[in-house]
Amino acid sequence: MAASELYTKCARVWIPDAEEVWKSAELIKDYKNGDASLQLMLEDGKSIEHTLDPKTKNLPYLRNPDILVGENDLTALSYLHEPAVLHNLKVRFVDSKLIYTYCGIVLVAINPYETLPIYGSDIINAYSGQNMGDMDPHIFAVAEEAYKQMARDERNQSIIVSGESGAGKTVSAKYAMRYFATVSGSASEANVEEKVLASNPIMEAIGNAKTTRNDNSSRFGKYIEIGFDNRYRIIGANMRTYLLEKSRVVFQADEERNYHIFYQLCASSHLPELKNLKLSSANDFLYTRQGRSPVIIGVDDTKELCTTRNAFTLLGINESYQMGLFQVLAAILHLGNVEIKDRDSDSSVIPPNNCHLMAFCELVGVTYQDMSQWLCHRKLKTATETYVKTLPRLQATNARDALSKHIYAKLFNWIVEHVNKALITNVKQHSFIGVLDIYGFETFEINSFEQFCINYANEKLQQQFNMHVFKLEQEEYMKEQIPWTLIDFYDNQPCINLIEAKMGILDLLDEECKMPKGSDDSWAQKLYNTHLKTCSLFEKPRMSNRAFIIQHFADKVEYQCEGFLAKNKDTVNEEQINVLKASKFNLLVELFHDEEKATSPTGQVPGTGGRTRLSIKPDKSREKSSKEHKKTVGCQFRNSLQMLMETLNATTPHYVRCIKPNDFKMAFTFDPKRAVQQLRACGVLETIRISAAGFPSRWTYQEFFSRYRVLMKQKDVLPDKKLTCRNVLEKLVQDQDKYQFGKTKIFFRAGQVAYLEKLRADKLRAACIRIQKTIRCWLARKKYLRKRSAAITIQRFTRGYQARCLVKFMRRTQAATIIQKYRRMYVEKKRYRQKQAAALAMQTILRAYIARQKYQSLLREHKVVIIQKRVRGWLARCWYKRCLIAIVYLQCCIRRMRARRELKKLKIEARSVEHFKKLNKGMENKIMQLQRRIDEQTRENKSVNEKLVGLESSYTVESERLRGELNRLRGVEEQAKNKTNQVTSLLEELEKLKKELSVTQQEKKTIEDWAHNYRDEMEKMVSELKEQNGTLKKDKDDLNRLIQEQSQQMTEKMARAIVQETQQLETDLNEERSRYQNLLTEHLRLEEKYDDLKEAMASSNVSKPGHRRTDSTHSSNESEYTYNSEYAELEEGSRAAEDVTRGIDTSLTLKLQKRLTELEQEKQSLRNELENKEEQFQRARARDDAEFKKARGAELEYESLKRQELESENKKLKHNLVEMRQSLLGNAAASSGAPGSPAYKVLLEQLNSACEELDVRKEEVLILRSQLVSQKEAMHHKDEKETMTEPSVYAEDVSKLKDADELKQACIGLKDTNRLLEHQLQTQRRTYDSEVEALRGELQNVKEENNRQQQLLAQNLQLPPEARIEASLQHEITRLTNENLDLMEQLEKQDRTIRKLKKQLKVYSKRIGEMGAGQTEGQTSPGQMVDEPIHPVNIPRREKDFQGMLEYKKEDELKLVKNLILELKPRGVAVNLIPGLPAYILFMCLRHADYVNDDQKVRTLLTSTINSIKKILKKRGDDFETVSFWLANTCRFLHCLKQYSGDEAFMKHNTSRQNEHCLSNFDLAEYRQVISDLAIQIYQQLIKCMENILQPMIVSGMLEHETIQGVSGVKPTGLRKRTSSIADEGTYTLDSILRQLSAFHSTMCQHGTDPELIKQVVKQQFYIIGAVTLNNLLLRKDMCSWSKGMQIRYNVSQLEEWLRDKGLMVCGAKETLEPLIQAAQLLQVKKKTDEDAEAICSMCQALTTAQIVKVLNLYTPVNEFEERVSVAFIRTIQTRLRDRCESPQLLMDTKMIYPVTFPFSPSSLALETIQIPSSLNLAFLTRV
Repeated sequence: MAASELYTKCARVWIPDAEEVWKSAELIKDYKNGDASLQLMLEDGKSIEHTLDPKTKNLPYLRNPDILVGENDLTALSYLHEPAVLHNLKVRFVDSKLIYTYCGIVLVAINPYETLPIYGSDIINAYSGQNMGDMDPHIFAVAEEAYKQMARDERNQSIIVSGESGAGKTVSAKYAMRYFATVSGSASEANVEEKVLASNPIMEAIGNAKTTRNDNSSRFGKYIEIGFDNRYRIIGANMRTYLLEKSRVVFQADEERNYHIFYQLCASSHLPELKNLKLSSANDFLYTRQGRSPVIIGVDDTKELCTTRNAFTLLGINESYQMGLFQVLAAILHLGNVEIKDRDSDSSVIPPNNCHLMAFCELVGVTYQDMSQWLCHRKLKTATETYVKTLPRLQATNARDALSKHIYAKLFNWIVEHVNKALITNVKQHSFIGVLDIYGFETFEINSFEQFCINYANEKLQQQFNMHVFKLEQEEYMKEQIPWTLIDFYDNQPCINLIEAKMGILDLLDEECKMPKGSDDSWAQKLYNTHLKTCSLFEKPRMSNRAFIIQHFADKVEYQCEGFLAKNKDTVNEEQINVLKASKFNLLVELFHDEEKATSPTGQVPGTGGRTRLSIKPDKSREKSSKEHKKTVGCQFRNSLQMLMETLNATTPHYVRCIKPNDFKMAFTFDPKRAVQQLRACGVLETIRISAAGFPSRWTYQEFFSRYRVLMKQKDVLPDKKLTCRNVLEKLVQDQDKYQFGKTKIFFRAGQVAYLEKLRADKLRAACIRIQKTIRCWLARKKYLRKRSAAITIQRFTRGYQARCLVKFMRRTQAATIIQKYRRMYVEKKRYRQKQAAALAMQTILRAYIARQKYQSLLREHKVVIIQKRVRGWLARCWYKRCLIAIVYLQCCIRRMRARRELKKLKIEARSVEHFKKLNKGMENKIMQLQRRIDEQTRENKSVNEKLVGLESSYTVESERLRGELNRLRGVEEQAKNKTNQVTSLLEELEKLKKELSVTQQEKKTIEDWAHNYRDEMEKMVSELKEQNGTLKKDKDDLNRLIQEQSQQMTEKMARAIVQETQQLETDLNEERSRYQNLLTEHLRLEEKYDDLKEAMASSNVSKPGHRRTDSTHSSNESEYTYNSEYAELEEGSRAAEDVTRGIDTSLTLKLQKRLTELEQEKQSLRNELENKEEQFQRARARDDAEFKKARGAELEYESLKRQELESENKKLKHNLVEMRQSLLGNAAASSGAPGSPAYKVLLEQLNSACEELDVRKEEVLILRSQLVSQKEAMHHKDEKETMTEPSVYAEDVSKLKDADELKQACIGLKDTNRLLEHQLQTQRRTYDSEVEALRGELQNVKEENNRQQQLLAQNLQLPPEARIEASLQHEITRLTNENLDLMEQLEKQDRTIRKLKKQLKVYSKRIGEMGAGQTEGQTSPGQMVDEPIHPVNIPRREKDFQGMLEYKKEDELKLVKNLILELKPRGVAVNLIPGLPAYILFMCLRHADYVNDDQKVRTLLTSTINSIKKILKKRGDDFETVSFWLANTCRFLHCLKQYSGDEAFMKHNTSRQNEHCLSNFDLAEYRQVISDLAIQIYQQLIKCMENILQPMIVSGMLEHETIQGVSGVKPTGLRKRTSSIADEGTYTLDSILRQLSAFHSTMCQHGTDPELIKQVVKQQFYIIGAVTLNNLLLRKDMCSWSKGMQIRYNVSQLEEWLRDKGLMVCGAKETLEPLIQAAQLLQVKKKTDEDAEAICSMCQALTTAQIVKVLNLYTPVNEFEERVSVAFIRTIQTRLRDRCESPQLLMDTKMIYPVTFPFSPSSLALETIQIPSSLNLAFLTRV
């Protein structure tokens, strides 16, 4: 494939970058062969030109498709190179918050610097038993793979954890050990796994310290072997340590600390037990203050010391040893504070009485003088003499520090040795898993001897890693029969030879150490002379002659030669050691007692027990010890490293590479520079390079066919998929070298999968375009047709509208014409009439003027007197009117003033609520008054108007008369000429009259205006009052509505509170039920464990007296003890368990035998004492029998007399009540028309109820008499007195009385009971007398009330009619109210009385029943029942042919249990016989034992039944049919015990015949509880059995199998997935799950399981399916896609359809799948905008926040058309869900079992109709 095919436009590549190491860019122009550069565009939109190397012409790396980004396995990437690896890790770490990633066989772990909830027990259970590629990458997956391969291949395993400081190596190793401890468990009760985990805090305290890179950095390497037995359970462990950093004890760099243990002691110096160490703050000691960082943020050193001490205690290091260790550590701190001063240039001295040296000497038990001398002196030995030499201050200080380091190294080795002793075991080790926690490749600015050894060890480990990767690749190729071509990989053997070969760096270093005057400079010159010219990996720095450079596999490292010789020699002043050996402190002597042995000062410890190959073997002879002691550190480290490599090569390695993402310890922050540096150093990139050199991409034929089916044509698809893939691939990829066909897989070279993905994406894109084209065409045509239809419709409606508008216009025009015609006519007519009126007016005025002239001239003289009279009268009337107006005006003002005052008062009153109420009540009256006032004013106005009209009419008449007079006077006009002057005066008078008339008219108008204004004011006032009334009504309505709303809210609130309280009570009940059932489960587990221990003891031939099984004729006490002894022996069995599994220690066995012998003797003594008590009881019984009979006879006679008196009293009371009833009836008939007649009916009802109550009491007395008579008769036939108490499950049988004193006490108690009954009967009689008196008083009150009402009626008749009605109504209301109150009070009183009497009746009945039953049982023996049976009165016996009972002999009980339980085949019974037949048979046998009153037979039958069911379940507990069968029969047996118990609550469901079959003698309520517990245990066993069957099917059927073919696209997978692939024929499908569920359901139905119980089982099944599916979905990134969500929803719908077919939709099973349904919906919904986030938050109510975020982080597109979820969207979801109160747990609890209930389900089957088939071999049973 040419480069031009890949480097085309829009192709994305990686280019180098100084800041980000690699930067993504996109081609904006196609690349052609020969081009010197590429035209690129960066992600920020910047265009650049990338120049190619002119020599190599290497093109930049291609970027993988987006769908491959974020893969679990780096080998699944199509392009395998450094930028692809770095980018994939960054996307997973930063965006998806995933810290683990596979790289072939390597697990890459990035330190998140944050606590993640992914290490809990739920996660461990989820990874347990899973294949490595099936789940997301995790340290638990690597641990599970190692554990599984150890068990499968019988080969030891190793987990190699490496990385630089701060990368998380120690934490990863710790979690791996935790996984082994949790999954495997220990083989004994010694809690070995806890001890293994307890070693971690100890080693961290003494071997870890704070550095600039890590707060808890391991400063040593360790290899822990975890041992397993042949059942692969932890039996012990062993630890090897390497190269402890001793220099840290005496020196720390800035921002670093010494080892944690020193700071823990200083922080806890205030404790009383540490006072003698004389410690103080860490800043007071030189060895702990040099780093100037004594405190780690977030770490409490005091608490850490408590954890360390607890770990010491758990590992067997007692308190005295701990205090000794702390003493040595404190001594080291004091030694560091010893100040050495110069005496002169060649000598030094310690000041006398140095407090720190004195403290040191006191703590270690040496003399001050010796220690102070040898700290400043040293002894030199020559061939002839020995002399002491003084030391300068610097050398003395170095010697002091060397001694401190040596002491700490010895202490470290001692602790490691004792930890190993605590972890060792006597059980033979079958295999082991080693966990290597070792330092990674290190390079600093100054590198010394420690870095040299560390990098040397990493060179060896890298060589082993490369060889293992190469070997796995070769095996894979050979297995697939692909031609193997040699792959060139980096071999670092030359670098290893440079270090460890002959004349290598270590050899030259050891040689220089042996030289008398050897130095670092001379050693460096030897290195230059030896290797500078011969080895290309060795270089010399240009500017230094005391350093050298080695080219390691990871990088070049420059080492400074200074200090190499001193650190390699590791010398200590021997005289100082001798002083310490002479110490009085035993622990210090123990530390140095093996000084002569060949031990490693770097932490090597001799092997214990010879069980590991990593130990350094001691020399054979003691003579060579001095020479061996001088072995250098480098030589010892080389030897230990060589043995470590031999061990690793003998095991199967698993690699964990820890990466430190940044140097600032910031959570989820990725620094590409630091990451790529570590990836190069840890070998991850080398793994990628080896994989990329061959065929890195590998697909099975099925996966290839499923993924690239879209590239095939229909004719290319053949039945043989292998041949189909071959043909298609040959067409798609022309170069045959780009792929190879294996047996089961197709191998591709790097980049070929990306090319195929490009072809697939192009094909899908073309198909999408075609689909889009067709759909868009269809949509456009559909839109066009819709628009055309709309246009036609619009046109039709528009034209119709226009036509209607035209018609309307025509009509309007015609109408306008007609209107204009009539309007013009009206105008002209009006104008004519106005002119006519004007002409008439003018004529009238003119004629009037002429008449007046004539009138004035004629009447001037003759009418003067008349005019004067009229004028004077008119003046008088005017004066009167003016006075009247003034008076009225004055009244109005006064009234207005009063009205304002009243209004003010009303406003003041209106502000109060009382006024509103009054105003509301009297508002209508006020309005009516105001209306009447307005009417009066209107009438007054009318009268005034009438007066004015009268004046006008009189004036008109006068005017007419004057006109007539004027006409008459015309004739005498001439006569009046001489009186012209008089006429003129009269005219003047007339003008005055006119003026007065105009004044009068104005006054009239004024009055009218005032009246109008007054009316308006009144109307306005009325309207205001109406508005106020309306406002008040509105306020009233608002208040009423508010009250109603508050009432409704309170009601709803109370209802919600009641519902919540009910739900809370139900939840509490379920929790309590679940807790109880969990305790039962734990009890069952302990029982099984106890049985296993007994079997183990029996198999070891250890006798256990007191626990041997007895024969079938054992006593009832022994049988009870046999059943319940497990509780007493459980603790003893658990104590013995550890020694049983560890070979049964002889001393412990003897102690157990002695203890068992003592228990047997104690039991025998108790049995003898019991026999003595029984003999005493027999003697006392004969002595007291006569006295008791006599006393009992007198008592019975006395009771008989009392009974007769009570009967007579009852008859009298009854007679009195009958008379009272008749009198009441007569009175009621007489006053039937009275208003209070209903009271008589109430009294009659009360009297009737009292009579009924008396009848009931009489029946009770009769029953009591009958029982007492039966007791008296039984006294004559009684031969022995024994009582039987109710059987108890968890206690021994103590039913028999032990002595005569107890019998006397029982007689006295019976007498007291009878006296109490007599007293209570007398009390009842007095109560009845008082009630009768009360009734008589009430009758008298009724009569008085009747008389009073008649008097009131007579008084009312004398009142007026209106007052009579009102008084009668008021009286009736008062009477009814009082009557209702009285009736309510009586009703409450009667209710209280009835409840009280009912309670007393139940108590008396129960007491009488217990007394009767107890005395009958206690006075009757089984032997007497055969001769003289006594029939209790409450159990009638009817003679029938068969009464539903089965009789068997005592010796046939074992045969019954064996044939009916132990050897019964459930399949035959379920198919051929009725359901629950064994339960019916057992109950019928139990009925007969109850019938004959044989308590021992009842007890032994129930005990044998329970034990046999437990035995068969233990034997065949994995068989679903067996467990289901006995669950159904146990429940049926429990229901029979309830149905026939005689309790009313259960008997109401029975027929009369079934009620006759109830148990008569025994109350088995406690046994019902035991059987209910047994049913719970069987139910839980059934759930576990179903879970074991369904567990392998769930993940495959619900997630992996494609129910809808072609929806889920298979993505490229890495190496891990291939190792766990499952064959197609073994894959489970959804149909497999449905068939299994149907099989479960049909089996339970055939066995007759209760329907309610089946619903609970189905609910639990669906919960398991949903929980397991969701947990796997949350841990599998490849399953979180859109198409997988569709598959899950389809599968869930099929499960719901199954529920619907079985009629189980209401059992709650569907609700258990709700989290899974919501997770599937979450995979399919849009995940972009804030609206989508809100929809997700409201939709996913059943999912926790952690689960939602996890699904969103894991969401992976399968195709390029899907989009990833952005980090911002996930943060939005987290912000919205922040307020949720929920558990932070990620996974669902798959072990959770819902609490089970057994609702009572009575059987309609009659016991007498049951037939026993001969196939059960129960012929010895006899029907009764």
